[in-house]
Amino acid sequence: MNEEFEKKVNYCLNCKIKPCELKGCPLGNHIPEMIKLLKEEKYKDAYIEISKTTVLPGVCGRICPHMKQCQGACVRGIKGEPVSIGDLEAFTFDKANELGFSLLDCYGEIKKVNKKVAVVGGGPAGLTCAAFLAKEGIDVTIYEKYNELGGILVHGIPDFRLPRKIIKDTINKILELGIKVEYSQELGKNLTLDELKKKYDAIFLSVGANKSSKMGVEGEELNGVYGGNELLEYGNYPDFTGKKVAVIGGGNVAMDCCRTIKRLGAKEVKIIYRRAEKQMPAEEKEITDAKLEGIEFLFQNNVVKIIGKEKVEKLELIKTKLVKKEGETREVPVNIENSNYQIDMDIVVMALGSQVSDEVLTLGLTLNKWGNIIVDENYKTSDEKIYSGGDLAGMKGTVAWAAKSGREAAKSILNDIL
Repeated sequence: MNEEFEKKVNYCLNCKIKPCELKGCPLGNHIPEMIKLLKEEKYKDAYIEISKTTVLPGVCGRICPHMKQCQGACVRGIKGEPVSIGDLEAFTFDKANELGFSLLDCYGEIKKVNKKVAVVGGGPAGLTCAAFLAKEGIDVTIYEKYNELGGILVHGIPDFRLPRKIIKDTINKILELGIKVEYSQELGKNLTLDELKKKYDAIFLSVGANKSSKMGVEGEELNGVYGGNELLEYGNYPDFTGKKVAVIGGGNVAMDCCRTIKRLGAKEVKIIYRRAEKQMPAEEKEITDAKLEGIEFLFQNNVVKIIGKEKVEKLELIKTKLVKKEGETREVPVNIENSNYQIDMDIVVMALGSQVSDEVLTLGLTLNKWGNIIVDENYKTSDEKIYSGGDLAGMKGTVAWAAKSGREAAKSILNDIL
């Protein structure tokens, strides 16, 4: 055990109230127990412990918003720095890889049962659901529209934040549970719910929600305006070399976009966010890294319109002030009259959030006003044979919350079909 790692594991108080686990972690990972086993250098046992609640420790240990989740709830963080829970979770997975441990080592002998479940979408929710079903002996097949699994892990998070090897190793461990995969299968194109309902005892839908939201401002239809989600998903980037680029938004998608665009040769990259820095939903570390890489932040600025004849030429902004309105818990941005100004711009990227794709409207399931599939407390949709989770069902937008929905949906499916 090296000195730095020893310092990290010994820093944990192993407190009885476990706020990191019970309040901070969406998955309820057994964090103090895992760290205690790491202290004792029982690496296999530590991996077994974390695998009781998640199959994505190598991913979540690297990309979760730890300061808004587990580390933000850590007792040690009240008066000082919290325990480096993300680093220790990632270490546990990496050590399992190094020593050749698999999820089969964690779950033991799997007794097959005569039940079949289809999982549509191979992102965090789908992979987790599939794993927690398979370990109970269910015959699981994942239907994936691309030629590789991972969903947003592959098509939304840049390699500099989440190395592709970690994703591949994570998926391989999950598939070792006996899960089958059908690639290049997309709902509404070469796959229908009706045919899946005939073949399977239950269906879990987790195709994500990766259609970029729009602002509805003048000029949004000009050449040079892009959706951030689509840029990251398809990797079909315009030539950013020497360009001035504005990224609109304050979440992790905005951070991933601006850092990727800077790496692709943009001359200037500006983040435009209508609230204050402290209100940004992006992880603090991602904001800091973006600043270190030369990204400029224009806080409390709102987009009025995008200007140009056929392509983007300028951006008109207006300053905002934060006002706490009656009945509101969060300060809201209000435009400051006559504070408009213009800046030269070549490309504008909208990273304001995501919506479900239009194909979801054709599935025949009950949706809410935002187009998400409505599920009950058991993740069941309006069709008793179909369950849903992740972004598609309007869950909170982090990998851990998506994974939780997949795990809990698996429990509901098992309860219903066994």
